[in-house]
Amino acid sequence: MSLRLEDIELIRRLKCTYSRAIDTGDMATVERLFTENATIDYRGGSYHVQLSGRAAIVEALRGMFVPSFVGSHTVHMPVIDVYDDDTADGTWTLIDYALNLAEGNKTTVGTAIYRDRYAKQDGRWLIAHSEYDRVYERVYTDPAPGLTAHFLGEHV
Repeated sequence: MSLRLEDIELIRRLKCTYSRAIDTGDMATVERLFTENATIDYRGGSYHVQLSGRAAIVEALRGMFVPSFVGSHTVHMPVIDVYDDDTADGTWTLIDYALNLAEGNKTTVGTAIYRDRYAKQDGRWLIAHSEYDRVYERVYTDPAPGLTAHFLGEHV
């Protein structure tokens, strides 16, 4: 088996860009990362989000990543398989922290396993499908989050 290292690196950059864009509320970038008919299926302990179509995905994320939200989503340990010039799959470990100030400092901390499908269109790798299942999820109220910086609160 030979590895298509350039494609793997481009897909790795795509997924990392997605994580950074959601945490900073950069929905213009998020919109450029999905195919038009993309789907998501995120299964957590306290939620299940299924959406079809880039527009619906971006609109939902726009409603989540607002000034009353603090988040950090990092992806690790990618295993990316490139099947041909236009299709690939990836498996990632997600580690995330989310603080919802509008819901009384509701805090979610956990990990998940992403399973993504990628398509190359017009020379660019895009997310065609993204799903995850939680490995663990902890939801609690943080009475004093002690924020000294808050990007979405200052920039969105």
